[in-house]
Amino acid sequence: MALAMFSWGIAWSNAKVVNEYFSYSNLVFLRYLSSFLFLFIIFSIRRKTIQWPRFKTFINITIISFLYYIYNIFFFLGTDIGEAGMGGVFVTTTNPIITFTIISMIDKVIHKKQIIGICIGALGGCIILNLFELGFSSMFIGENLYFLICSITWGIITVVMTYGQKDYDSISYIILCYMITAIISSCFIVPSEIFDYSKYDFRFFINFFFVSIGAMCFGTSVYMYAAPRIGPIETSVFIFTVPFIAMGTAYIILDEPLKLEVVIGGLLGILAVYLVNSKPSRT
Repeated sequence: MALAMFSWGIAWSNAKVVNEYFSYSNLVFLRYLSSFLFLFIIFSIRRKTIQWPRFKTFINITIISFLYYIYNIFFFLGTDIGEAGMGGVFVTTTNPIITFTIISMIDKVIHKKQIIGICIGALGGCIILNLFELGFSSMFIGENLYFLICSITWGIITVVMTYGQKDYDSISYIILCYMITAIISSCFIVPSEIFDYSKYDFRFFINFFFVSIGAMCFGTSVYMYAAPRIGPIETSVFIFTVPFIAMGTAYIILDEPLKLEVVIGGLLGILAVYLVNSKPSRT
């Protein structure tokens, strides 16, 4: 999970770079098509077969795929218009809180350490975003609104996919999600742009590799696999470690500013992961 979050943190800066090459729908299509093909090839080499899901599970997978498409459109839109590092901070700070809220409403169970951990992680995010100086209204201005949609969408994804994998093979679930998302996004692509081979230079491939194979094939697949096993809250709280990585890589790759509050907020995020994933006392 720690390595998966590292791949996510880097991807925010890489996404801003690949935005220079293709439209948002084309990027979503290329991202999920390449991820599906990569995992399918690995799956085939291991001589595994994809299990066909029951109707209920298939509906769950289809819902997740639509949500993936929505998330990625706003992911590329937000990183294109706004600062990639700040987007990574915004989404990864608010998402665990949203996931925690949804799960608490469903399970009607709250743990002390979960509450403390979520609050500490949220505090770290607020420090990184400098909300105490800019005000909380800044969260809903400009590109931050796109990032807020990403956060809400990902919170719903985390909860829905947890239930979808209870009686179904996780690897098959992941591969089918990627395949259906690629099919959905194919309805909105611009083929002439995709087949313009002059766009595929080394700079695009190296950044797209981290966006697709790194963040998607590895990072998201690990996240999806872990959610039903260690719990949606315990899984989502790992996201609190992403802000520090996102801002750090944005500083290196995009020359976006890196401040002391980013380091402080990042350390608080790591503390939040430890608290939520330690054995909680039930209240």
